[in-house]
Amino acid sequence: MQANLENLGSLERRLSVSLPLAQVNTEIESRLKRLARTVKLHGFRPGKVPLKIVEQQFGGQVRQEVLGDAVQESFGEAVKQKQLRVAGYPRIEVKPTADAAQFEYTATFEVYPEIVVGSVDGAQIDRPVVEIGDSEVDKTIDILRKQRTHFHETRRAAATGDQARIDYRGSIDGTPFDGGTAEDQHVLLGGGQLLPDFEKNLVGMQGGETKTFDMRFPDDYHGKEVAGKAVQFEVSLKEVREPHVPAVDEAFAKSLGVADGDVAKMRAEIKGNLEREVKRRATARVKDQVMKSLLDVTTVELPKALVDMEVERLTQNMRQDLESRGMKADQIPMPREAFEPEAKRRVSLGLIMAELMNQQKLEAKPDQVKAVVSEHAQSYEKPEEVMRWYYQQPERLREIESVVLEDNVVQWVLSKAKVADKPTPFDDLMGNAQ
Repeated sequence: MQANLENLGSLERRLSVSLPLAQVNTEIESRLKRLARTVKLHGFRPGKVPLKIVEQQFGGQVRQEVLGDAVQESFGEAVKQKQLRVAGYPRIEVKPTADAAQFEYTATFEVYPEIVVGSVDGAQIDRPVVEIGDSEVDKTIDILRKQRTHFHETRRAAATGDQARIDYRGSIDGTPFDGGTAEDQHVLLGGGQLLPDFEKNLVGMQGGETKTFDMRFPDDYHGKEVAGKAVQFEVSLKEVREPHVPAVDEAFAKSLGVADGDVAKMRAEIKGNLEREVKRRATARVKDQVMKSLLDVTTVELPKALVDMEVERLTQNMRQDLESRGMKADQIPMPREAFEPEAKRRVSLGLIMAELMNQQKLEAKPDQVKAVVSEHAQSYEKPEEVMRWYYQQPERLREIESVVLEDNVVQWVLSKAKVADKPTPFDDLMGNAQ
């Protein structure tokens, strides 16, 4: 094998590889002979098909397989010989040649860049500190109660917060329009499910009442055929149901998984869960600052192949997420530019972190992996079963090992940076989740 390397750019390379065709032909002949011993063809007994017929039937396919294997093996040898770190997949092109004794091809690819991680000495990192007390537990309980709101029929007039069951029919200049009719639709008044100008006409209506009113669709309404138009609706309110929030009692505690309904125990469990969630979010916020500091001080030239692969991965994840919500992902535009900035950020961080892990020997140690698995298992009813599940098959630990490796990088940066504890309001850290 002969291999010549060309530099096409700072990261792009091209290998020109030449192989003796006799070696390829020998392998083709060997495979055809093996195939002849087992192949089944109409009119011949197994193992009795003449080699010439086997070659006629399968020669082209076998030749392509052998050439493919030869390219893969020789490319691997050439890359090792030239001490190259290939990023992504090579583009293979077979070269026409006047030498009948040689098989030649080119492989064009990118290599990983040399990474010089900048200094993070003195980088400012704020570590959120949140106190969990009775008020935070009470607030969480209120949220959990509202999530379990149920509705009972009432004879009074409809008010904001009630659930109404309605029929309606809309028309423009006396003509019904598409999407303007519904029966037995349940509407949470004030929930933003329908337009505010529509909902306000429902407030004050009694069950069994019918009402006709005029309104105008907003100019930017998503239904272009009615946007900006005056319409008339006839609405029949069939039922009003008022909200009931469960009391904090034994039944409520049991609904949250406290078997004996002990409210004090429920509060203790909620506080423990909040402390774990606060720790997780505070750690994530610190990690975000650490990653930003690494990106700020390190310049990385990105292999286009790696960015392309990450864009494709992010796009596929978005498709799966949309489909899991019942949407038709193939009907939603997903332009590359929507994913490219995040793809570049992730590839940059991946390269920087890989270099740091190698440079600083930040491997994931078994006791670190076990500690993370144990902490994760504590959020389940039977932690010991979760622990066993992870350790039954080593591949299940790979994701945990990746977490530990990232944590090791974070801790290394924190050892160099200026870290200040920052008292943070509970709501600020928890955000929309609360």
